[in-house]
Amino acid sequence: MSILAGISIYPIKSLDPHFLTEVRVGSGGQLEHDREFALLDERGKWMRAKSYAPFHLLRSKYDLRAMKVTLWEEGKLGAKTFHLLDDQAKLEVYFSRFFDVKVRFARNEKKGFPDDSRAWGPTVISTGTLKKVAAWYPELTPEDIWMRFRPNLVIGGTQPFWEDRLYKKEGEAADFRIGAVRFEGTNPCVRCVVVTRDPCHAVPQSDFMKIFVEQRKATLPLWAESSRFADTFFRLGVNTRVDPHEAGKELMIGNKVELM
Repeated sequence: MSILAGISIYPIKSLDPHFLTEVRVGSGGQLEHDREFALLDERGKWMRAKSYAPFHLLRSKYDLRAMKVTLWEEGKLGAKTFHLLDDQAKLEVYFSRFFDVKVRFARNEKKGFPDDSRAWGPTVISTGTLKKVAAWYPELTPEDIWMRFRPNLVIGGTQPFWEDRLYKKEGEAADFRIGAVRFEGTNPCVRCVVVTRDPCHAVPQSDFMKIFVEQRKATLPLWAESSRFADTFFRLGVNTRVDPHEAGKELMIGNKVELM
C-alpha cells in the first residue's frame, strides 16, 4: 500500500527545508507556509538558488508556531533569530549584507512563490525514486537526493518512479488522493542547475546532469507518458494542483495514497 512517508516545506524560497509530520492545505491550494516568503532584488525579481549560488551556504531553522527563523552561514558562528512577520527590515539588512545586493523580504500568504505558476501545489516523489537515483551516484544517499530535488511530499511503499503515474499528456491531469485531499498531477518537473550542486556548500558536480539524463532515459518506466520527455529527460518528481476548496484539510504521515 502506498502511503505518505515524508513532508517538507520551504518557508523561505531557496533556503533549507522544514520537515513536518502533518501539514494543512493553504488558502491557495499550496501547503501552508510553503514558499510563503521570498527574497526580491532591486528590480522586484525573485532571487533563487538557480541564479544565486550563495543560497546554498545559508542555513535556516524554523519555529513556525512562533513564526521565527534562525539563520547562520554554513560552518560559521553567529546565528541570528528573526520574527518572519515583525522583523522584515532586519531580515532585509541581513540578506542584503549576505548577498551584497539590496534585498527586499516579501510575503505571499495566499499561494506563496511557486516555480510553476500553473501548478503551484506540492511536488511529489517516491522513496523508491530517491533510492534509485541515489544509486546512480555512489557518493550520494537517498537523503542527499531529497535535499537536492526538494520535494514536498514523499510517497512510501512504492516502486522507483511510481510518481510517473501522476501525469498524462500535455493539457491533461491525473487525479489522485492523499488522505482526504484530492490532487491533480500535471507534469514531470523540469530540473535546473540547483540539483547538480552540493546543497550545503554549492560545489557543482560537473557530470551530474549527464549521468542523470542517461539513466533517466534508460530507466523510464512503461507507465510514464513518454511525450512529456520529448524536450529533455532532466525531469524528476511531479508538479500538482490542489483546488482551493481543499484548503484547511490536513495531510499527515501515514495517509493512504490512491490513484483515482
